Amino acid sequence: MESRIDHPALAVPGAMQALQRLDKASKQAGVPEATLELLKLRAGQINGCSGCVDLHSRALRKLGESDERIVMVAAWRDSSYYSDAERAALALGEAATRLADRPDPVCDEVWEEAARHYDEAELASIVLSIAAINAWNRLNVATGQVTGEWVAQYLEPQPVDAAV
Repeated sequence: MESRIDHPALAVPGAMQALQRLDKASKQAGVPEATLELLKLRAGQINGCSGCVDLHSRALRKLGESDERIVMVAAWRDSSYYSDAERAALALGEAATRLADRPDPVCDEVWEEAARHYDEAELASIVLSIAAINAWNRLNVATGQVTGEWVAQYLEPQPVDAAV
């Protein structure tokens, strides 16, 4: 297996740093890191992004999440492993990832359930995180990026431009 091209975020000057700054900013509102990682894993599954599924599964494991919570995120609606707040975030994540699947993709019911569990800053954080992971998914899938052991290096702290 081989990627179609080098990763676009590495090929275009400043792109990787911009994506990393967006990710860093999305973590500032206090949403639990595990919740954001579950969202990223689920979006990667929906979009068929092997790199993101690999990376965010490993990140969840590193955070101490159980194998059950990691593997069952694909079937979170039929699992008792997630809190009501996590379920609301996952529903919002799925809706905002599948924008073309229905006329009102992020319906009021999904938004209002998320708003019951998260304040405005946290909702903004979740939406930014969803947007960021969908950008990564599209970059990776479009260019055929191949996952592998290299993913482990991204779980180490990365230098990010301090200007967020």
